[in-house]
Amino acid sequence: MWKFPQTSYLESPMIIDPVVKMSPAEFSKISAFIFTEYGIKLPPAKKTMLESRLQKRLRELNISSFKSYFDYVFSNEGRKEELINMVNVITTNKTDFFREADHFDYLSKNVLPEWIRENPGRTMKFWSAGCSSGEEPYTISMVMNDYSACYPPIDYSIFATDLSTDVLNKAITAVYHEDRIEALPLTIKRKYFLKSKDATNRTVRISPELRKKVMFQRLNFMDGIYNVPSPFDVIFCRNVLIYFSKETQEEVIKKLVSKLKTGGYFFLGHSESVTHMNVPLFQIKPTIFKKL
Repeated sequence: MWKFPQTSYLESPMIIDPVVKMSPAEFSKISAFIFTEYGIKLPPAKKTMLESRLQKRLRELNISSFKSYFDYVFSNEGRKEELINMVNVITTNKTDFFREADHFDYLSKNVLPEWIRENPGRTMKFWSAGCSSGEEPYTISMVMNDYSACYPPIDYSIFATDLSTDVLNKAITAVYHEDRIEALPLTIKRKYFLKSKDATNRTVRISPELRKKVMFQRLNFMDGIYNVPSPFDVIFCRNVLIYFSKETQEEVIKKLVSKLKTGGYFFLGHSESVTHMNVPLFQIKPTIFKKL
């Protein structure tokens, strides 16, 4: 249960202006903090977006200005209570099942046969770095299950991380609106999704056999050391680094790849690249790499 901080601006109810504005100085301060602590770029064009997303937090906390809100966030109590909530609101989480499907085709047709030949009897370890609400790691699990049904089965585990606790909670719960799986083949829907018993509740849940294969954990890419159960055979880090500066992207990729086995595969999003970066990766196909 949320406990309101004992500060003067919360001692009595007040009417919060639904369109309270953030000053340029306040935006500059918070965007610099977000970049330093989490690597996420918030250029001036993002001011309106940030303002809009944080207004809900001001209303929920009964705070009347962004100055008071940021004073609270940067207080000792705020860093414990509200900082994660602010990060959850700021971060963008857009994903789908089988997003950028050619990556999963390559995994099934190329990576898995090669891995079986070279690693008989071993557990294959995946890392979904920037997993959002779980669609990517669960898609990997579907691919692995489908492959094992037709070929020699592969034991595997999936480690999935994200900065936002909100989306991690959604991923762990693994409940999605039916609209999220509308485009999937019927065979996939029947095999891996459970419909709600309540006909008025248009939600589905990932099957237990997939859920048990994925372990979720919060991770900030700006951490100096990644406390993860490495080394991994395959790392997916897709459509996350586009929010970082080029220098930060290179630093993050180096830390990610340090957790990848030599010869392991690294997948980036289709709008991302390692061009002009000093990283130990060899390009197999656009956005698909092997560790040297």
